[in-house]
Amino acid sequence: MKKRQIKYLMGDIIGCLMTVLIFIIPFIFMLLTSLKDRKEANLLSLSLPSEIHLENYIQVFQENDYQILRAFKNSILLAGISVALLIVVCSMGGYFLQRRHDRLSGILNKLVMTGLMMPAAILPTIWVLQKLGIYKTMTGMILVEAALSIPFTVMLYIGYMSNIPTELEEAGFIDGCSPMRLFGKIIFPLLKPITATVIILDAVTIFNDFTNPLYFLPGRENVTVQLTIYNFMGKYQSSYNLLFADVILITVPMLILFLFFNKRIVDGMVAGAVKG
Repeated sequence: MKKRQIKYLMGDIIGCLMTVLIFIIPFIFMLLTSLKDRKEANLLSLSLPSEIHLENYIQVFQENDYQILRAFKNSILLAGISVALLIVVCSMGGYFLQRRHDRLSGILNKLVMTGLMMPAAILPTIWVLQKLGIYKTMTGMILVEAALSIPFTVMLYIGYMSNIPTELEEAGFIDGCSPMRLFGKIIFPLLKPITATVIILDAVTIFNDFTNPLYFLPGRENVTVQLTIYNFMGKYQSSYNLLFADVILITVPMLILFLFFNKRIVDGMVAGAVKG
C-alpha cells in the first residue's frame, strides 16, 4: 500500500473516531439517561438502564398542558414560512447579483456579504418590531429569522448560479419570455439541488434557534422547542432523565431530516464550487 493511501486511510479513521467522540457518544449518553429513573439518571454515567422508563417521555409530553406540542407547532410554522420566504427572496437576489456586473450589483453584493459578519442588534431590533406592532408575534419572528439567514442563503445561490449557462436565458428572451417568466420557468427549476440544500440548512438552523425566540418571541403561548429546554432546566434541573428526554424529542426530527438529506446537502454545497 502506498504512503499516500495510508495517509488517506489514517485520515478517514481519525475522522470517524472524532465523529463518534463528538456526536455519537453524547447522543447515546442522552438516550440512555432519558430511559432511566431519576436516581439512576442523576449519576450521569454512560451505562445501560437497569429498567427502561418510557414514562419519562409521556411525562415530558404532558408537562405544562402539553407545552411541547405547542412548541413543535410554533417551531415548524416558524421554520417553514421563514424557509419559504428565503427561497423566494434569495433565489431572485442571487440571480440578480450573479448575472449583473454593474456598480449597483457590486454595492448590493458587498452589503449582503457584510451581513455574514454583523451580529443582530437585540435592543434596536426590538424597538423596530415594537414600532411596527409585530413584537412578540410570529410575523415579527419570521422576519427576524429570514433577515438573519439572507446573507448565507444568497451566497449559496450565487455560487450555484454560476453553473447555469447564460445561453438558456438568451434562448428564452428570443422566444419572448419576460424576465419574471424566464426566472420562474427556466432558471428556478434548475436550482432544485441548491434549493434542497437551503431548505435543510436553514430549516435546521431556524428550528434549533434558541437565542432569537428568547428575545423576540417571549410568552407562554409562543414557546419554541428550544425554549422547552430552558423551561425544563429551571423546573427539573435535578431530574436529568426528564431533561434528556426532552432533548431527545426535539433533536430526533431534525437529526432524521439531516441524515436523510445529507447527500443532497453535500451535492448542493459543492455544485457551485467548480465551474465548468
